[in-house]
Amino acid sequence: MRNEYAYMTECAAESARTARGVGATLPVSAPTPCHGWDLRELVNHWVLYSAHGLECRALRTPIPDELTERDFTADADWPEQYAAQLEKAVASWSDPAVWEGGIDTGHGSTPAPDIAGMLIMETALHGWDVARATGQEFRLSGPAARYLLETVEGTAALYRQYEGFAGEVTLPEGASDFERALALSGRDPRGDRPA
Repeated sequence: MRNEYAYMTECAAESARTARGVGATLPVSAPTPCHGWDLRELVNHWVLYSAHGLECRALRTPIPDELTERDFTADADWPEQYAAQLEKAVASWSDPAVWEGGIDTGHGSTPAPDIAGMLIMETALHGWDVARATGQEFRLSGPAARYLLETVEGTAALYRQYEGFAGEVTLPEGASDFERALALSGRDPRGDRPA
């Protein structure tokens, strides 16, 4: 759990930084790398699953209905609220016991480290999406990028089956691990920003 928890902490911190970079005046209808989602929809999904969902999975509780229906971006201080919830969510995974056993996903039980990996992936990939849509950079350390790539490699087929990932993007030789993870998840790290 030690390495995974470090990557979770890193991705959460970078996501909080990215959210603060968006600012209170969200260009809600701005396009994003996520086909069919404008910036409001993307941010709401990101906040819900990377912060609230992350905590709920650790606590083995469902996400409350009122959160799934909430427009987080309606609050002017949503970046600070998100950062605070991320901190709380990451803290909920600090107990080694949370990483033991399985977590009920509604489709059976999945080992807690696998759930954590998917949530770290969700946090980083959508963090990159938000950064990309708002003219920012989303940065990961080398070890965290390698972990993300391994996680995407292990889940890409499943995510594509449920249309969570688009088709893989081909990159030239020499692409970084983070770029390769993005490309494997259907994102183009070297393409133009959404217009």
